Amino acid sequence: MTRGRERFVIHLPVLAGDLTGAVRLARVVARWASILPYTDPGEATVSYEDEQGVHHRVFCDTRLPGGQRCLLRAGHDGPCTRRLLR
Repeated sequence: MTRGRERFVIHLPVLAGDLTGAVRLARVVARWASILPYTDPGEATVSYEDEQGVHHRVFCDTRLPGGQRCLLRAGHDGPCTRRLLR
């Protein structure tokens, strides 16, 4: 890997009481972080503290035309979209 093109990932542990709560919190934090340059909220995952090698996706990982990601949760029903359902 060339020195000028290296990329680094920041791991910021945040504790939640259960997987569902962790996924919800990760979605909120990832969406907020999307205002910052160089963030990729679509790659957000959560893991159990004792199983950090097993990641659970927060968002759908499907890329849409134009290269943007679907904004819906992982495993959502229906078609992918760039609009949040309300």
